[in-house]
Amino acid sequence: MKTAIILISEAGLNVAELLHNELSESEIFTSQQQDGCTHIDSAGSFVAEHFHHYDALIFIGAMGICVRAIAPCVKNKYTDPAVVCVDSTGRYAISVLSGHIGGANDLAKQVANILGAEPVITTQSDLTGMWALDTFAQRFNWFPVINADLSTLLMAELAKTPEEKMKACMNEHISLFVSKKPTALLLTVHDEGTDWLEANLPSHVEVFYRVQDIKASRFRLILCVSPQIPNFPEIPLICYVPRSVHLGIGLARQAGPTRKVQEAIQETLREYGIPLQAIASISTIDAKKNEPVVKALKRKYPVRFYTAEELSRIHVPHPSKTVMKHMGTPSVSEAAALLSAGGRLLMPKKKGTNYTVAAALDSRFIRSGHIEIVGAGPGDPDLISVRGRQMLEKADLILYAGSLVPRELTLCAKPGATVRSSASMDLEEQFSLMRDFYDRNKFIVRLHTGDPCIYGAIQEQMNYFDRYGMNYHITPGISSFQAAAAALKSQFTIPEKVQSIILTRGEGRTPMPEREKLHLMARSQSTMCIFLSAGIAEQVQEELLQEYPENTPVAVCYHLTWKDERIFLGKLKELAAIVKENNLTLTTMIVVGEAIGNREGLSRLYAHEFKHLFRK
Repeated sequence: MKTAIILISEAGLNVAELLHNELSESEIFTSQQQDGCTHIDSAGSFVAEHFHHYDALIFIGAMGICVRAIAPCVKNKYTDPAVVCVDSTGRYAISVLSGHIGGANDLAKQVANILGAEPVITTQSDLTGMWALDTFAQRFNWFPVINADLSTLLMAELAKTPEEKMKACMNEHISLFVSKKPTALLLTVHDEGTDWLEANLPSHVEVFYRVQDIKASRFRLILCVSPQIPNFPEIPLICYVPRSVHLGIGLARQAGPTRKVQEAIQETLREYGIPLQAIASISTIDAKKNEPVVKALKRKYPVRFYTAEELSRIHVPHPSKTVMKHMGTPSVSEAAALLSAGGRLLMPKKKGTNYTVAAALDSRFIRSGHIEIVGAGPGDPDLISVRGRQMLEKADLILYAGSLVPRELTLCAKPGATVRSSASMDLEEQFSLMRDFYDRNKFIVRLHTGDPCIYGAIQEQMNYFDRYGMNYHITPGISSFQAAAAALKSQFTIPEKVQSIILTRGEGRTPMPEREKLHLMARSQSTMCIFLSAGIAEQVQEELLQEYPENTPVAVCYHLTWKDERIFLGKLKELAAIVKENNLTLTTMIVVGEAIGNREGLSRLYAHEFKHLFRK
C-alpha cells in the first residue's frame, strides 16, 4: 500500500521511523523539521490536497487531530483510503476509516504487530466474528450480483455509478447478516474462497450444495457462490459469481446484425441464470475467426479457436449431421465449450436464428469428491501443518494409518465425520471405502505418518486415483528426519564438513537397487538418516562400517515427538547393541554422521566477510 505516515507529535518520531522501516512504499510527513521526513505546512492542508493520492494514511498523534484533518475529505467507504491513528507512545493502533473495503482494519493489526501495540477495531463484523460480505468480491475474485426490495433499489438509484448502486443494495444484506438472521449458503462450485467459507462458518449460516435442498421460508438471507444465479425473488440474496464459465458458439456465415446476435446470446444465458460476469472465455471453430460477431466479442472476452479435428474428438450430447457436413465436425458450440472448460456442460446447445451457444463449467471449479493425502508429521499432534489440520476438520472421511499415526490427530474431526484406521485393511478395502465416499461427492483425508512422499506408501493409491480419474492433492508434513535433527539439537549440514543429507533404508524384505546399497551411499560421509531398518541393525552396522569410522556418532531415535519418545546416543560400532538392548523395532530412525551434536566451526553466514549483512 502506498502509505503516508503523518507525524503530528514530535514524541512519536521513533514510532513513525519504525513504521517507515517496516512498511514498503511509505513516507513520513511532518510540519516539524526532522531528518528523514518530508516537511509539510500542516496535517490539514496535506490531507486536503493528497487524501486520494494514497492507499493509506497513518497519523501519529492525537485522534482528535486525525479526525479534524480527514473530516472535510470523507466521502464513502468504497473510495476513501484506509486511515489508522497511532498514539505517540505506540500503545494503540486505531482503525479510523475504511475498515473493510479500504483495509484499515488489517492495516491496524499489521501496525500493532510491528509496534507490539494493541489494535483497536470497532467494526461490528470483526468484533462478532462475522464475515465482511462487502470484501469477498475483491478477496476471492468474485463478482457480486444482488437482489433487493423496491425501497433499497430506489435509494441505490441516487448512487452515481453502477458499482456504487450495487454496493448500496448490499447494505441491507449486510445488516441482516451481522444481525445473525438465519442465512443459507449455497455452494455449487469449489475454489479457495468456498474452502475458506466452509472453514469459517458462523453459527447462523447453514450450508447447501443444491438449490432444491433450500427451503426458502426458513431463511431471511441467501448467500451463494455460483456461476448461475438462483431464483429466490422474495428473499434478499447475494450471489458471488466466479469467472468459471466457458462459452462455445457456432455462427452462420456473416451472422448479424452483430449487436442483435450478442443480445440474443445474452438473453439465452439469462434464461439459465448465467450472468456475463461469469464468462471466462468464448471459443469457436477457427473457420469463424473473421466473422463480425467474433471480432466484436474479442474486444470484451478472451476468444479461443479450435480446428475441426480438435472439436471432432470431443464427445457431445447433441451432435449435428448438418454441422458435420459444413464444418467437418459434429459439434462446434458444445465441443468448443467443453474443450475450453475441461469440465461439464452447464447449458446444452441452444439454437438461435443464426447462432448456437453452449456453456460449460471450468473443471477447476467443479464441486465433486476429493481426496487429500495429508502428512501427519512425526507423531506430536501439534506438529501437523495448519493446512493439514484444516483438512482434517472439514473431512467427511478420515482414513488414517492406525499403526503409525496417533489417534489423537483425528480428534479434531467434525461432528458426523467417519474416522477409520487402515491398520486392519488391505488396499482393496481402503480403495472401496474411499471410492464410496468419493462417489457421494464427499471430502476424504488419507492421513499418513511424517511426510507422505517419503516412505509413505502412496504410489499404489495414486495409481488407483489416476486410473479412475479421481481428484486428489498432497499436503506435505514434517518428516521424522527433521524431527530427529530438532530432538538432537543438531544442524545436519555443517559448512566444510558435511553438506548433504541422505534419506535411505537398509535392505530388508524389499530389495534395494544395486547402486543404492548402504555401503555405497556411505562413501560420501554425509549425514545419513536411515528409515525402517531397526530390525536389521546388525546388517546396517556392518555395511556402514565399510566406509564410516567406527567412532562416528550415531543416534537411535524411537517414536520421535511421541509421548514415549526415547533417544539413544553412541558410536557406530555400538549401533546393533543399542537397538537390541532396548528392544527397538518399529518407528525407529537411525542417524549416522559427524553432524550429530557438532558445535565446531562457524557457519559462513556469520563469518567476517558476511558481517555487513547484519548492519543497517
